[in-house]
Amino acid sequence: MNNKQFFAGMLLAALLGGAVAVVLMQWMKDDTPAYATFGEQQQQVQLSKYLADTNFIVPQGINFVYAAERVRGGVVFIRSFYSGNSSNTELSNPFEGMHDFFGDPGKQNRGPSRSSGSGVIISGDGYIATNNHVIENAEKIEVTLDDNRLYEAEVVGTDPTTDLALLKIKAKNLPFVAFGNSDAIHVGEWVLAIGNPFGTLTSTVTAGIISAKARNINILRDQDRRQIESFIQTDAAVNQGNSGGALVNLKGELVGINTAIATPTGSYAGYSFAVPVSLVQKVMDDLLQYGTVQRALLGVSIQNMDAMLARNKGVDLVTGVYVDDVQKNSASQQAGIKPGDIILKIDDKKVNHVPELQELIARNRPGDKVQVTYWRDGETYNTTAVLQSIEGLTEFISKRPEVEIEGAVFVAPSSATLEQLSISSGAQVTDIGPGKWADAGLEKGFIVTSIDKEAIQSVEQLKNVMENKKGGILIEGITSEGKRVFYGYGW
Repeated sequence: MNNKQFFAGMLLAALLGGAVAVVLMQWMKDDTPAYATFGEQQQQVQLSKYLADTNFIVPQGINFVYAAERVRGGVVFIRSFYSGNSSNTELSNPFEGMHDFFGDPGKQNRGPSRSSGSGVIISGDGYIATNNHVIENAEKIEVTLDDNRLYEAEVVGTDPTTDLALLKIKAKNLPFVAFGNSDAIHVGEWVLAIGNPFGTLTSTVTAGIISAKARNINILRDQDRRQIESFIQTDAAVNQGNSGGALVNLKGELVGINTAIATPTGSYAGYSFAVPVSLVQKVMDDLLQYGTVQRALLGVSIQNMDAMLARNKGVDLVTGVYVDDVQKNSASQQAGIKPGDIILKIDDKKVNHVPELQELIARNRPGDKVQVTYWRDGETYNTTAVLQSIEGLTEFISKRPEVEIEGAVFVAPSSATLEQLSISSGAQVTDIGPGKWADAGLEKGFIVTSIDKEAIQSVEQLKNVMENKKGGILIEGITSEGKRVFYGYGW
C-alpha cells in the first residue's frame, strides 16, 4: 500500500466515524422539537418520494394511485377509552342531523366504553392532528399506525372552538402528510378522504370533489361563542370512524381534517365537511408552541350581506360581510370601523360570507396586523387593524393553569367570560368525569363562585378549601348561560 492509498483510507474511516457519531447524537437527543412550526419541520425533511409542485402533473384519466400511496402511511387509527360513567356526551349526540365520525362508542354508563376515529401524522417525530371530539375526556388514547405498530398517545393540546387536537406518540422517522394550500383548492377539484370508517375498515380511501367552501353547519358549541366553522364540503364517501382523517388533493397534500357528515341516518348520505388545512396548521403550531390557541379577534358582530339585507339597509351592495356592531376598544374600533360598514376583504382576500372572515382572522395571533377593506356610503376604504386576544390584549396568552379535584378539572375563567356573566372571580369546570362534582350536579362550563359562603377567588383557593371539607357543603355558582344556582352535597 502506497502513501496515497493509506491517507485515502484514513480519510474514509474518519468520514464514516463522523457520520456514525452524528447519527448516534441525533438518536440520543430528547423529544424536544428543534422547530417552532410544523411547516418548518416538514421542510427540513427531504424525501425523494415527495414531488415538488413544479414537477407534478395530474395523471391522464385522473389516476388516484399516487396520492393514495403517498398518504395512507400517514393516517392513523385512534381508539379512545372511557370509564363506565364517562360524561363525554359527544359519543352519541347527532347534533340535529349533523353526525360526527365516531366508531362504535359502546353502551354508555354500562361499564367501560371506547370510541374510534382517525388522525393524521404531521411530523416525523410523532405529532398527530385529529379532532377534539375524537379524544375529548378520554382516559386513555391508543394510536395504531398503518403498519400495525401500536402506541399510547398523550394530548399536547386541544381547541374545541375548531374541534382540533394535537397528540404525540414516542416514535421517530414516521411518514407524515405534507401540508397543502386549502386557499388554492377549487370547487369541482378532485380530493381523497382517507380514514378508518366503522372502526374496522382501516386505511380506507375514497374519492370525491370539492362541493363548496366556507360552510357553516352550526355543529360546534363554545360557551364564549368563539367557534370557527368554515368547512370544506366534499362528496367523498366518509362514515363513522373517519373523523380526524385526511382530506388530500391529487398531489397527496393535506387540505383538510375530516370532521362531520350531513346525514339523517348517521351513515354517509352524500356530503361531508373538513376543517381547512390553513386553519389546522395555525392551531397545531399554537398548541405545539404555547399549549393553547392564540386566538385573535377583530371585535365585530357581523352577518352575511345579501339582497334582502341590502334592501333593508338601503344600500346597493349585496356582497361582503355587514358590521352590526363594534366592540368598545376593540381592534376594529381602533381601526376606524363602524356599525353599518361592509367588510369586503381581509389582506386582499375577498370575504363574501361570515365563515370566510372568521377563518381569515383566526389564522392570525394577537398583535398581528391585518389590512381591512370595507365599504361605507358608496366609497371603499382601507385600514389596518391590530388584532387582540379575547382579553382585549395584543400580547400572547399563557395556558391557564388547571387544577383537578375529585374528577373535575377547573381553570380560571377568562376575563371575557367574567365580564359577560357580571362576576369578578371563580373557578370554571372545563372537564368533568365520574366523581363527587358530577354527583352533585355540576356540568362543564359551570363556575364555582363560593363554597359554604366563602368566595372563591382562584382555582388554587378552591383546591385548598376542598381539601378540608367533610360532610355537607353548599356549592354556589353560575352556569355558562348566566343562571345562578346552588347545590347541596354531602362531601
